[in-house]
Amino acid sequence: MPRTSKTLPEPSLKRALRGTLRGLWAERLARAFWPFSTLLLFCAAVLAFGAQDIVPARWAMWGAFAALLALLATFSFGVWRLRLPSRMEAAARLDASIPGRPLSALADEQAIGASDIASQKVWAAHLQRMQARLSQARPVRGDVRLARFDRFGLRYMALTGFVVALLFGAPSRVVEITEIAQVPSRAEAVALGPSWEAWVQPPGYTGRPSLYLNEVDRARLELPQGSRVTIRFYGQQGIMSVQESLSDRGEYDPSDMAQDFEIERSGRLTVRGPGGRDWEIVALPDQPPSVALSGVAERERGGLMRQDFVAEDDYGVTGGEIRVALDLDSVERRYGLSLEPEPRDDFRVSLPMPASGSRSEIEDAFIEDFSEHPWANLPVTIALQVEDARGQTGTTEDVSMVLPGRRFFDPTAAAVIELRRDLLWSRENAPRIGQLMRAISHKPEDAFRSDEARRRFLDTRAVVLASLDDGPLEDALRDDLAQRFWDLAVLLEEGELADARERLRRAQERLDEAVRNGADPAEVAELMDELREAMRDYMRQLAEQPRERGEAPADGESMEITQDQIQDLLDRIQELMEEGRMEEAAELLAQLNALLENLQVAEGQGGGGEGMPGDQAMEGLGETLREQQDLSDDTFNQLQDEFRNGDGDGEAEGEGDGEGLGARQRGLADQLRDQQLQPLPGEGTPEGDAALDALERAQRAMEDAADALENGDTGEALSRQADAMEAMREGMRAMNEARAQDQRDQMGDQAANQDGDGTNRDPLGRDRGQGGEVGTADNLLQGEDVYRRARDLLEELRRRSAELERPEAELDYLRRLLDRF
Repeated sequence: MPRTSKTLPEPSLKRALRGTLRGLWAERLARAFWPFSTLLLFCAAVLAFGAQDIVPARWAMWGAFAALLALLATFSFGVWRLRLPSRMEAAARLDASIPGRPLSALADEQAIGASDIASQKVWAAHLQRMQARLSQARPVRGDVRLARFDRFGLRYMALTGFVVALLFGAPSRVVEITEIAQVPSRAEAVALGPSWEAWVQPPGYTGRPSLYLNEVDRARLELPQGSRVTIRFYGQQGIMSVQESLSDRGEYDPSDMAQDFEIERSGRLTVRGPGGRDWEIVALPDQPPSVALSGVAERERGGLMRQDFVAEDDYGVTGGEIRVALDLDSVERRYGLSLEPEPRDDFRVSLPMPASGSRSEIEDAFIEDFSEHPWANLPVTIALQVEDARGQTGTTEDVSMVLPGRRFFDPTAAAVIELRRDLLWSRENAPRIGQLMRAISHKPEDAFRSDEARRRFLDTRAVVLASLDDGPLEDALRDDLAQRFWDLAVLLEEGELADARERLRRAQERLDEAVRNGADPAEVAELMDELREAMRDYMRQLAEQPRERGEAPADGESMEITQDQIQDLLDRIQELMEEGRMEEAAELLAQLNALLENLQVAEGQGGGGEGMPGDQAMEGLGETLREQQDLSDDTFNQLQDEFRNGDGDGEAEGEGDGEGLGARQRGLADQLRDQQLQPLPGEGTPEGDAALDALERAQRAMEDAADALENGDTGEALSRQADAMEAMREGMRAMNEARAQDQRDQMGDQAANQDGDGTNRDPLGRDRGQGGEVGTADNLLQGEDVYRRARDLLEELRRRSAELERPEAELDYLRRLLDRF
């Protein structure tokens, strides 16, 4: 046995020693206890396969007793044979596994030549070499091979039987070894003649039928978790009994004549006695439901909150709810929110569930209006919870968000809503609210547009100021004031406006306020719809019920704009706001406000008033002209791409695009041909004939452009498209003149009389024109062709944007101009 070195062992040597010691433990335990483990596995396999039910009860009892004695004997033999390994034995085994036995060498001392320097050097080199070998020591594995001890492979037989029992038997029956002695003999049972009945009732939500176990001949049953088992014994008590490992009912008397329990887990059900049966029951688990949020919550029109969600359950979701809690740590604690909030419980709202159909998979949206809740537009956390028929629940994690609610863009309405929020936050804000209301009502004629709104505000202020002398606000008074504030804010925001012009102005102001405050897409869409509706009403009022206004435009001139152009401008404003380009949207909105100050509706291109013959055809021609303009823009973009890409692959790709553009162009030519066959204004008059000639030229130019596109000549196609648009505009101008002449002929002297008294003006002080139409046939640009001038400007912009040598800033500006117009 080597002696221990005086130097401390290295960490690698310590690990090697510990690993070798563990190997010794495994080796000696395996050799000492393999008989015990083999016998234990064999007995477990026999019980799991139900051998105790096959043999007579007395044999089973004696077999169990013998197995216990054998297990005790083999375990005692193993304890007697086990020799505990020591650290010195591990060191000796490790030393023997390394060439030169470095542990022994390092523990030795030089016996000869200790005083000779040369001998000392040789000895030191030897020790250094042994030390190096020792640093590479690895643990020695224990020898757990038992073939020489188990010559017949009994351990493998027992292990195989146990694994098969785990897979195909009932391992839970191993515990029945303590119950074998309780089973009566079959002869005794037959003499008594008892009987039994058993039923299984699955939960109603599973939709499965009941089972009468007396008539079920299968040994293995799959039943839903939660199924109720009912067993009844008849005859003398104590002869029949039941053994089960399925429920959680705790201690029970197996011989009770009536037994009921629910299946909670897989196991065995055994009816013991004459005619008894045994079943292996596989409990089909009822998985708890799950729920998840789909995307983030959105604010719908009117301030509605929309949150999509997905819920699933194996048997169907029975209900659910959304829980909303105030996220106080995220609240910006200033102004009225600087005080501690009054305690308010989290609120819960039921989730929508399908009224019919399956509920195993639900994809739905929770939509609710929280606008009047005290936490509206404040930070909150939400969590969704769903429940199944068994009472199991599934919950999402808390998600932080701002609780969506209606937002007010009228400044006074927004201030009133903030007062309401502060009051519901804490009653201690009442003095501050009273002071703010005094400040707001200092000049009520400037803050309120209507007498009704001013009267309601002053009444509410009086109630608030009077309550300050009565101590803390009562709940009823606080809620009444909150409702008053809400109704007042809605009145201020929406107003009670009957005049179309006032509604239009209010809609513009609200949209302008939304642009400055950064409204979300849903609010933008709602405000744009409101503005469009107000715009339509106003233009209808201009056309049908004009009101006189004394003053005329300051410079005697006005700008002509069509309703279609206004709608295009509104669409562009909405697009910019949805893209977050608020500065550009504000600029366009300012332009719209300026246009409306001197508005003139061009009859025949989206104007209001009574319809005239050919109106539908004129609308169709206007739509064709817009489509031709879009096609011309696409053609110009392709021409730019060809310049950038040059020849080669770009040319092949351009040919494919050209075929598509050519098909669109030919379709527009066919569409224009069909429109010429419809009733048009001024047919049979010189103006009508001139319009038809112009439309025919436009059709031929479109067909030439289609041929050029199909042949890959994009430049020639762009020129022919310009000719087509110019001819269409010329034809539409001729038809406008023909329609105006028709109206003048119909009105006759009435129009002359109206012109003579000098009062034939629209609400904006402009000439209404003959026949009552809004607009004028006067040349507003004093002889210059506005369409030709617009086309020239557009072509110049396109030419400059195609010159890639220009500075990038200038090119970017030109592209933005082209995108806008």
